[in-house]
Amino acid sequence: MQDNRILGLTDQLYRALGSISANIAEGYSRGRGKGRALFYEYALGSGRESRDWYHKSRHVLGEEVVEHRLCLLTQIIRWLITMVPQQRGRSLREYVAKYKRNSFDLEAQRYISPNELEELLQYVPSPDM
Repeated sequence: MQDNRILGLTDQLYRALGSISANIAEGYSRGRGKGRALFYEYALGSGRESRDWYHKSRHVLGEEVVEHRLCLLTQIIRWLITMVPQQRGRSLREYVAKYKRNSFDLEAQRYISPNELEELLQYVPSPDM
């Protein structure tokens, strides 16, 4: 029974994450304006859904892996929040969710420079399976 729950959780996370890049790619092919913005908004929704699935998978993936991936995902969400208004002409906001956890504080999140992002991507922790 536990294996089925883990498979369901990983399947949902995999689908949500895959949907982010698929919608960005499709939106980019739409040119500019509302068509592109619509797909970027879909990607933003998938990013937020992925964030939720990461919180739910914390017990499976482990704290360090989830924290690292949430940091990367937060950056993607911020980029999308910037890109949608550029295409649509209206603003979006990402409100900080307050979670009580050991060492990871979403309020402490900040813009990640390209160098920091490259460093994060070089040392991606993976779950021990």
